Amino acid sequence: MPVSTRSPSARFRIVGALALAAALAAGCGSSDAGAGGDAGPTRKFVADNGTITIPAKPKRVVATGYAVPALLDSGAPLVGISTWQRGLPMMGAAERERYDEISKVAGESAAETNYNAIAKADPDLIVIGVPKPALADINMKRLESIAPVVTLGPSVPKAWRELSRRQADAAGALKGFDATRTAYELKAKQLAEKYKSVLPKLKLGHVGAYGEVAKGTFQREFHGSWGTNVAQDMGANYYGAVKVEGKGSRSVSEYPSIEELPDAFAEADAITYSLKADGSVPPPVQSVLDSPLWKNLPAVKAGKVFPLRYTEAATYREAEMTLDAADKAFAPLLK
Repeated sequence: MPVSTRSPSARFRIVGALALAAALAAGCGSSDAGAGGDAGPTRKFVADNGTITIPAKPKRVVATGYAVPALLDSGAPLVGISTWQRGLPMMGAAERERYDEISKVAGESAAETNYNAIAKADPDLIVIGVPKPALADINMKRLESIAPVVTLGPSVPKAWRELSRRQADAAGALKGFDATRTAYELKAKQLAEKYKSVLPKLKLGHVGAYGEVAKGTFQREFHGSWGTNVAQDMGANYYGAVKVEGKGSRSVSEYPSIEELPDAFAEADAITYSLKADGSVPPPVQSVLDSPLWKNLPAVKAGKVFPLRYTEAATYREAEMTLDAADKAFAPLLK
C-alpha cells in the first residue's frame, strides 16, 4: 500500500469536508423537526389522510372548503383558497377584504379544483377541508406532487371547534386561533351566566333550514347540530334524539314529514328556528311557519318562539356573531 504524501492538515481538511457533507445529506433527508432543505424544518402531522410530513412553519398555504374561514380567521399565510360563498355574510370587513385579495384556486365543490392555479400559487402546504365523500372528486396524487396535502374535513356539525383548531395547527396559525377562541369562550360564559335562571330550564326544539318543501318534510335539529350547538354554549337545552341515527349531520338531525310537527314538538317549552344570515326566513322554515299544525303547538301558542341567525357558523369568530344573535332572540325570556 503506497504511503500518503498529504500533510496532516490537508488530511484533516478532507475528513472535515466529508463529515460536513454527510451531515448536510442527513439533514436534507430528515422528516422530523430539523433541517429540511429548501422547505425548512418539518414535522409529522396526523390528518384524515394519514400521518403527513409538513413544514413546521408553513409560509405559503392553499386552503379549500371549511379550511378557508378557519385559516382566514386565524391569520394563516394564505396564497390560494377556494370560493366560500356561504360564509360571505358572516365575514367582517377585514376578513372580506383579505378573502377578495387571495387568489381563488377552486370553486364551491371539490370537483372545481384548479390544479394549475394551485401549482402557480407555489404553496408549501395544502389544507383540504371538505367532507370525506367529496375527496373522490379530487386528484390527490396531482396535489401531492405540488406540496404536502392534509385533509381535515367536517363530520358532525358541532365538530367545527376541533376541526378549525386542527386546520390552524397544520397551517402554523394557532396563535390567531387561540385569540378568537378565547374571545368566544368569554362571551359564551357571560351569556350562560346571564340566562342561567331561565334558559337551561326550558325543553327546546329547533327547526333547521334544510327541510325539503317539495317533499313535505322539515328538519328537526338536536344537540350538536348547526342550529343548536352554539346556543347550547349559553345554556340552551334541546331535548330528544334522532329516531334512526345516520352518519354525519344525520346523527343530530332528522327530516320528518310536516304532518309529524305535533308529535315532534309536543313536549317543547320553546322552539328556535334558523334564519338566513340576512335575517330572512329560509323557504324550508317558512313552510313550517305557514302550517296550521305549527300554530297549534303549545310553545307557539305560549309565544315561546325564537328565531336564530348565523346558525352555519364554522369558526369561533363567526360563532361570536351567533351568540350575539341568540342573545337578542332570547332577551324576552328575561322580562
